[in-house]
Amino acid sequence: DRQGVASIGDIAITPAHADLVWVGTGEPNNRQSSTFGDGVYKSLDGGRTWTHMGLRDTQHIGRVIIDPVDPDTVYVAALGRLWGPNNERGVFKTTDGGRTWTNVKFIDQDTGVVDMVMDPNNRHVLYAAAYQRRRAPWGFNGGGPGGGIYKTSDGGRTWTKLTRGLPEGTIGRIGLAIWRRDPRVLYATVEHRDGGTYRSDDAGETWRKMSDVNPRPMYYSKIHIDPTNDRRIYVLGASLFVSDDGGRTF
Repeated sequence: DRQGVASIGDIAITPAHADLVWVGTGEPNNRQSSTFGDGVYKSLDGGRTWTHMGLRDTQHIGRVIIDPVDPDTVYVAALGRLWGPNNERGVFKTTDGGRTWTNVKFIDQDTGVVDMVMDPNNRHVLYAAAYQRRRAPWGFNGGGPGGGIYKTSDGGRTWTKLTRGLPEGTIGRIGLAIWRRDPRVLYATVEHRDGGTYRSDDAGETWRKMSDVNPRPMYYSKIHIDPTNDRRIYVLGASLFVSDDGGRTF
């Protein structure tokens, strides 16, 4: 309540340092009423006090990931402005606890990153969901050629766009999930005319469509995997959708 913004896009806590909390401000959704933020904040005392750590012009942040080995290394998935172009989009990385930031994945002034996951067995491997969007007083354009899933295996120095088995053309919002027990297993909800729920069993090299289920993706696009059963997945929509067969039926 004592901060300049109340809109939160994501919260990150590392189990090894439970009092270390990061938040990315600005909700990552697309309504006319979606409120923007002013970057990232860090708490060292479990949220009792906060320090602003920069990225003020990102406005909307979809995900924050703290390196599980080095808590001074943090990744931020920045969507950027909803109502216009800007350069503060993509994936930002700090290695000094937020004193300085590097934009390690920039696509263009209209395309940001809405979701991101890290391989639980290899902290240098991350997957990022790029999302091109623009709100105007008369409507909303959610999607474009800049969208898609990108992978880095070297902590963000280089990225590869994953395409095999995924839809082509205009891609909208994407939600990502990685299985804790075997990080070769990933799921994605993809907004597209041939979109739905997709699965990869080879660390994103290839994908296959499991079903058309992806309810109201511009509002939700959140998917989670049961930590003990990779066939049980949860997709968030106006209701909670649950599958016990890897997304074939919900």
